[in-house]
Amino acid sequence: MTAPSTSDARAALAALSRGFRADYLDYDALTAQVKAWAAAFPEVVRLTSIGQTPEGRALWLLTIGRDPDRVRPAVWVDGNMHASELAGSSMALAMAEDAIAFQLDPRGDFRDLPAPAARALEDVLWMVLPRMSPDGAEAVLKTGRYVRSAPRDDRPGLPARWVSEDVDGDGLALLMRVPDPCGEYVESAEVPGLMLPRLIEDEGPFYKLYPEGRIEGFDGHTIPSPHFLSDNHSDLNRNFPWSWAPPHEQAGAGAFALSEPEARAVVEFTSKHPEIFAWLNGHTFGGVFIRPLGHLADTKMNEQDLALFRQIGAWSEALTGYPMVSGFEEFTYEPDKPLHGDLTDYAFHQRGAIAYVVELWDLFARIGMPRKKRFVLAYSELGRPEMIALGKWDAAHNAGRVVRPWRPTEHPQLGRVEVGGVDPRVGLWNPPYELLAEVCERQSAAFARVASLAPRLDLDAPVVERLGEGLARVTLTVRNVGYLPTNVLASATALEHAEPVRVTVTTEGSATVDAADARATLGHLDGWGRGLYDGSGALYFQRSRGNTGEARVRLLVRGEGALTLRVGSCRVGHREVHLTT
Repeated sequence: MTAPSTSDARAALAALSRGFRADYLDYDALTAQVKAWAAAFPEVVRLTSIGQTPEGRALWLLTIGRDPDRVRPAVWVDGNMHASELAGSSMALAMAEDAIAFQLDPRGDFRDLPAPAARALEDVLWMVLPRMSPDGAEAVLKTGRYVRSAPRDDRPGLPARWVSEDVDGDGLALLMRVPDPCGEYVESAEVPGLMLPRLIEDEGPFYKLYPEGRIEGFDGHTIPSPHFLSDNHSDLNRNFPWSWAPPHEQAGAGAFALSEPEARAVVEFTSKHPEIFAWLNGHTFGGVFIRPLGHLADTKMNEQDLALFRQIGAWSEALTGYPMVSGFEEFTYEPDKPLHGDLTDYAFHQRGAIAYVVELWDLFARIGMPRKKRFVLAYSELGRPEMIALGKWDAAHNAGRVVRPWRPTEHPQLGRVEVGGVDPRVGLWNPPYELLAEVCERQSAAFARVASLAPRLDLDAPVVERLGEGLARVTLTVRNVGYLPTNVLASATALEHAEPVRVTVTTEGSATVDAADARATLGHLDGWGRGLYDGSGALYFQRSRGNTGEARVRLLVRGEGALTLRVGSCRVGHREVHLTT
């Protein structure tokens, strides 16, 4: 069957699109999208569910590539593990769509990927989980309420707390403001409806701000302080097994590591796939990539790993405008206090993958806010000038989707309140619809370069030397022609599944080999890549490694018959060569 042209493939995909590059899909639309791809292109798309949420929604996984059961280097993309961060799903779907188009026509364009990189990408398998928290995303999309990951809370013996609910009957659960002389907020004079932190010179009126909802366990007087996990206790990005810590040490951790079915499904699946060598975890917002290490400074990081991330960061920033920063040095909320149970920590430390986060949507840059020395401070050091700039930007460039008018209503517990204020879903938590396609395309271009770094085994034709008396010597040369070494990360070598490259020989007919030659360990083979600024490229001393990316196996064969030499590992897959002596 003749492969379709790039334009034909793109046209076929466009006809199936549910609009994820310009909108945030609910569960039904997302399900329809992935099912449409699987039905239309079964030769390159496999759709499976790796688990089910408590509300009965599937965790859809797309596997993209021909012959999906054949083990070879694979990349993983996930999005929307935090319920409000919907753009992660659009990004993941966009990457899946680009990967499908490329598989249908490998001669085509993968977001301006250079031709040598595109050839390296042809045999890479894509595994895409568009939405890790479908229950949470559905709640955010349909009600506007804040959910960190999943809209559930089964903790026993809780004190009085806020529970998000629609109070005024408009179908949304946004914010409430209550006049209070002790209030910490005032309304902006420049952007009507926008609430600002109170300053000493402000005259008032002053307000308390609460989530739209009710107080569970209300005693008629005491109003509890809102907490982002008040009625949805789990944060999936604190529930993974590497460095997990209990809730009293790490908010959102869950009752125990992998207590949440969504996190458990991801670990159960990926633990069976050591071939995953690169992992992109999609979040919003900020416009930044966050890389390991998450618990130690760069001075404690393996130098080869650090050089690799420097190179990926340089490519990614050139294509997206987002810098890449150290999780520990620039993204710990409290300096020197690491986060626990993080997904990318699991993927990097336990799975040996090139794992990092993208915080989609560069809102800070859009409102003219300079980059903070520690990037994470941009979220906490957002002053009144920046908030006013955000309000003005929303009105001018986002159709006023974020700052909403306040409307009076009667609250069953607090009496007269106003509801509205901020709907952060589009423009704050996620990019405006009008910018979503651009965000997706740039991310797809950047991650395609990472995917093209896959280690790739190449086998020379075996050389057979006749030695007489029914003996022959067979020599096979194996090379890794990919960028990455067969162990992927230098720090991953100690992992059990980061096995070395091995050769296994089987015979047919009267041919035999010594038992010692039937299975040989070649070790790990270097790739040609070095990362960026690893110290080896100085102009005054340009030198290559030795032939560390190549290995040779020799064996003596007695008698005549067929031989099969199987070469590879569980991380890079296997190649076979057949010969007759």
